[in-house]
Amino acid sequence: MASTPSNIECPVDFVTINENQARLTAFQTFVWVVVWFFTGFVVIPACLAIDFLLRAANYGKFSPLNIISGFLVRRLSIPNRPVDRAPKRFAAGVGFLFLTGISVLSLLRLGLAAEIVAGVLLIFAALEAFARFCAGCYVYTFLKRIFPDRPGQPLSSRV
Repeated sequence: MASTPSNIECPVDFVTINENQARLTAFQTFVWVVVWFFTGFVVIPACLAIDFLLRAANYGKFSPLNIISGFLVRRLSIPNRPVDRAPKRFAAGVGFLFLTGISVLSLLRLGLAAEIVAGVLLIFAALEAFARFCAGCYVYTFLKRIFPDRPGQPLSSRV
């Protein structure tokens, strides 16, 4: 697992997934968002939002992007690189919000706003896919500082 600076907090659930498969999923997201930039076809971010929601809700086995990534990992004999699942699920939840925003902004014909949100998502997907950098821990740490834990209510239940 990639190390994180000591002042960064990451959600942890002690369940591991294959980081290489997650990176392939991020690469697919990168490709589909680029396709959306060129086509403006609103079905693309809407379908991606559903896929991200599946992964965030721990139904990754039904995620088309995850299924394709798993197939590629097996077919290309890409090694397993175990990493905790929780930061990836958190990032999928954030991605779901971004993609829902892109879809709504597109439907409202607010193209520039949708493109800005998509650009941020594209940067996060590229960092994960190409640099093995998950921004989820940084976003999580930022949110924890804004919304500190209250007894009986962890951040993950409020975000």
